Amino acid sequence: MNEFRVARIERTIPFRVKIARINWMLVLLLCLAAMTGVAVLYSIADGSWTPRAAQHGVRFGVLLLVMLGLALIDIRWWMSLAYPTYMIAILLLVGVELVGVKVMGAQRWLQLGPVRLQPAEIMKLALVLALARYYHGLAIERATSIRHLAIPALMIAAPVLLILHQPDLGTAMLVGATGVAMVFLAGLSWRVIIIGGITGLIGGIAFLIFGLHDYQRARIETFLNPESDPLGAGYHILQSKIALGSGGLTGKGFLGGTQSHLNFLPEKQTDFVFTALGEEFGFIGTLSVLILYVLILMTGMMIAGRSRHTFGRLATAGVCVTFALYVLVNISMVIGLIPVVGVPLPLISYGGTVMLTVMIGFALVMNMHIYRDAELPTGRGFFL
Repeated sequence: MNEFRVARIERTIPFRVKIARINWMLVLLLCLAAMTGVAVLYSIADGSWTPRAAQHGVRFGVLLLVMLGLALIDIRWWMSLAYPTYMIAILLLVGVELVGVKVMGAQRWLQLGPVRLQPAEIMKLALVLALARYYHGLAIERATSIRHLAIPALMIAAPVLLILHQPDLGTAMLVGATGVAMVFLAGLSWRVIIIGGITGLIGGIAFLIFGLHDYQRARIETFLNPESDPLGAGYHILQSKIALGSGGLTGKGFLGGTQSHLNFLPEKQTDFVFTALGEEFGFIGTLSVLILYVLILMTGMMIAGRSRHTFGRLATAGVCVTFALYVLVNISMVIGLIPVVGVPLPLISYGGTVMLTVMIGFALVMNMHIYRDAELPTGRGFFL
């Protein structure tokens, strides 16, 4: 029998076959994205490895090894940890409410010794795992029925409401959108989707009228007319547009950015790192990054399509959806298509929790590729 045909119990697959099944193209693409981040962070620090470029590179290198290690473990470990991971993430979000660290008016972090953790980022992956686990054990006729939508809806609503209370509208939107996308991919009927879309639209309008915090309302007003307060609420987006526009076709060259180097561009290492990149490398540079992201997503979705089990398909697709939303929201934000909501650019923006979440997510994608032929149990228990 061909050694690449996986046995009924997938953990018996030889180690060398697991290594051969690692999608090295995906590994290369992730490395290119992270090294782009290192280059931009080096440049905006005026050609210095400190305080962020070297740390970004080392952090990625360590997490790359973690990703490869997690990719090789038995897929049933991922399944067994899906619900516990979700519950831990919920408890961490509750912990933020009780003892969270407040930064710039928002209480979004937990201080665990020397480490500052943002549980909302962890929830993005935890929700993907939990929903994939739920639908894996659900017959297709039940997955498409509105009667079995209550549990997924509650699983999505609970973290979204907790994150909104921090307040963190951007992350809450990403978590909610990821959850809704996974329910759709699980096979929900179009009738339910249309009814839900109309209900969501009405709820969204009501939230915009009655539920927004003052700073969130100011962001929307600034988005509609940033010139009304160029030195206040509109400063971020105006400077971002100036920097992007000044980059032109080919940019000002590596280390040649002025808006970022002279500190006109705010949050240039996190939310507006794409703007700093565009100023120095121009339209060609930003287009190259977009192509790189598209290749990562295409590779991930091809892995999802090859999986023979529901858990693998949904988990991989969920990671890809989350990654795509990061990219879409961040770039739309910095070019002025949506209000500024504070969402980083994955693997390029500086930030430990975000990179940790992204790399563990792709460890899951890689694991689904290695164990794509596994026959998984369909029990509905908390673990397996």
